[in-house]
Amino acid sequence: MGKYEIYKNLEPMFNVGTEKFISWSIFPKNLSIQAYVELLLDTPEFFLVFWNSTKIVFITIFGQLIVSVPAAWGLSIYQYKIKNLILAIYIVLIMIPQYLILNKFALLDSLWAIIVPGIFSTLPVFIIYTFFSKIPKTVIEAARVDGANELQIFLKIGIPLGYPGIVATILLSFIEYWNVIEQPLIFLRNQKLTTLTLYLPNISLDNIRVTLVASVITLVPSVILFVVGQSYLENGIASIVIKE
Repeated sequence: MGKYEIYKNLEPMFNVGTEKFISWSIFPKNLSIQAYVELLLDTPEFFLVFWNSTKIVFITIFGQLIVSVPAAWGLSIYQYKIKNLILAIYIVLIMIPQYLILNKFALLDSLWAIIVPGIFSTLPVFIIYTFFSKIPKTVIEAARVDGANELQIFLKIGIPLGYPGIVATILLSFIEYWNVIEQPLIFLRNQKLTTLTLYLPNISLDNIRVTLVASVITLVPSVILFVVGQSYLENGIASIVIKE
């Protein structure tokens, strides 16, 4: 879409007080890839913010799997006296001010200020815990009788049967941290650490075409994951509602 056509469609957004309304045609009159070329070849800061968001998402999800899956397995399968206490601690952790903790450990103004709380988030534990809890105890006991150790049971029974919950956690976490906005606004000050969600709102008439293209590129991964993993997302959200 050409610059003049975009300006004409969005002009009411920039002219306060006008009685006109924003309009948008499904098919542009003038097709052009110039904005894509400008963004991908002439806008290095976009790659910087894209890489920042990518690091946040993938490191956070990897850390969540390392922490949340074993934690959920231990809470759902094993019976011990302080089990309810541990669950209560997890709930309390949700209410602890993150800013104070991050400041105490000197993690503010770094990507770790977003990644670390994400890794130890309680929500993935409860989602996976719900799916692990549905595994029949008789199946686990039968595996023990057959001589399987606890690690083998976890890897060969727990992971396969809890797979839908793990995938749901990955998808929900990706969507959450790919579009995260509150934490970067609060914890980050260095412009080099800007994420996509803070980069996109910088709209002006001078760079509006590039911003719209950046919005499309940013939206594509979430749309693809939603379409491919819709059933897992629905199961994951349903498990949260049922648990509550």
